Amino acid sequence: MPPRTYTLAAALATALTLFSITGHAAELTVSAAASLSNAFRDMSPAFEAAHPGTKLLFNFAASDALLSQIAKGAPVDVFASADQDTMDKAEQQRLLLAGTRQNFASNRLVLITPLAAGLPLKQLADLQQAKVQRVALGRPEGVPAGRYARGALEAAKLWPAIEPKAVYAQNVRQALDYVARGEVEAGFVYATDALTQKDKVSTAFVVPTAQPITYPLAVINGSPNATDARKFVAFVRSPAGQAVLARHGFTQP
Repeated sequence: MPPRTYTLAAALATALTLFSITGHAAELTVSAAASLSNAFRDMSPAFEAAHPGTKLLFNFAASDALLSQIAKGAPVDVFASADQDTMDKAEQQRLLLAGTRQNFASNRLVLITPLAAGLPLKQLADLQQAKVQRVALGRPEGVPAGRYARGALEAAKLWPAIEPKAVYAQNVRQALDYVARGEVEAGFVYATDALTQKDKVSTAFVVPTAQPITYPLAVINGSPNATDARKFVAFVRSPAGQAVLARHGFTQP
C-alpha cells in the first residue's frame, strides 16, 4: 500500500475507533419508576434531538428494586423514584451526586376497577363488600404505590379487613395489568397509570394519602456521564419536559 494510502487508512481506522468510544460514552442509563415508563419514553426523542450524540437507555421497575440494583453497583447515570422515601435511602447510602436531587412531578393514588365489571365503588370502605374478592396493589415492602395504598387503608382502619384480599404486584404496572385483565375486582395504581389503559379500566375514586405523592430524580454518584446526566435532569424539569409529563397526567411538584 502506498504511504499516503496507508496514512489515510490508519487515520480513518483511528477516527472510527474514537467515534465508537464516544458513542458508547454518550449512552445515558436512566433507572426510573415503572409509572414513568410512557412519559419518559415519550420524552426521549426530544431530549436526544436537543443533545445530538446522546442515547437514552431506560430501565423501568419498582423504585425499591432499582435502588437495590444501584446499591449493588449497576451502571446507572440517573435515578427517578416514585416517592421521597426511596430517594432518601439512596441519599443516606451516598449514592447520589451532591446537589443534583430535584423534584419533578406529582401524582395521585386512585382505585380502579375493570371497565367491564362496572363495580360501583365510591369509597375505601366499599372494598369490604363480598363481591370484592381480590384487590391488587404493589407489594408494600418494595413498591411505593403499595405503601401508599396500605397507608391509606391503615388510616381508614380497613387494612385488617382488606389484607386477606390482597393480590400483590411487583410494580404498579403489574397491578394495573391485573385489573385490566379482570383478574381482580379492584386495584390501587397511580392516576397516570389508569390513563394508559382507560379502555380497560375505570377510575372509581382518588385515594387520600397522608402526604403528597412527589417524584424526585438525581444523578448517581460516580456516573461516568455526569455532564449528560445533569442535562437530562434539567430537561425533565424544563418546560419541554414538563409538557410531556403533563400529557401523561402528571402535575408539577
